[in-house]
Amino acid sequence: MNEEILNGLADAVIAGDVEKAEKCAKDSISADMDAYTSIMEGCAKGMNVVSKKYECGETYVPEILCSAEAMNAAMDILKPHLKADATAVPKKIVLGVTKGDVHEIGKNLVKLMLEAAGFKVIDLGKDVPTEKFVAAVKEEDADICALSALMTTSMIFMPDVIREVKRVKPSIVTMVGGGPLSAATAETYGADGYAKDASVAVKVAKDLVRSV
Repeated sequence: MNEEILNGLADAVIAGDVEKAEKCAKDSISADMDAYTSIMEGCAKGMNVVSKKYECGETYVPEILCSAEAMNAAMDILKPHLKADATAVPKKIVLGVTKGDVHEIGKNLVKLMLEAAGFKVIDLGKDVPTEKFVAAVKEEDADICALSALMTTSMIFMPDVIREVKRVKPSIVTMVGGGPLSAATAETYGADGYAKDASVAVKVAKDLVRSV
């Protein structure tokens, strides 16, 4: 039954079916399923499929927007049921797409997943210059600076951002992600972590804040 509900959530997101997404989310609450599991194994699983199709040119922005609407509808129902540690102070993550890149669908998905996991996300949006990342890290006293890029022409700015945010806050941890990157590239750039997709980003972020 639980697996059926999770698959239903994923299928609803892939199809951009708001009504089905809401029904599956409500069914998961009625079945006393863990809300975080429903988000990660249902909603995020479906959105990851959509993101990969978009990167491969198999789907387009209008379909992505419909999928995001379905996911948000389910998330609105599930979020109030997330179990949170009342004694924990949410870790802050400054998140943005690097200079010259306007592709933020993947970044938006990462934001949703991180918020669902209890992080406080400061979303800088797309085409973000180095100085804006630096200012946000300093102003927010962030724990993590997360950078996204889908273009090789914009990922080259990542080493500059990493170097500069560490200069203003040596204890900051950095993570990168996006289509053209790899774990080896991330290491070369000096990043502390690399995530190949949104669901992995949550685990990487949690591991990073535990290590500092």
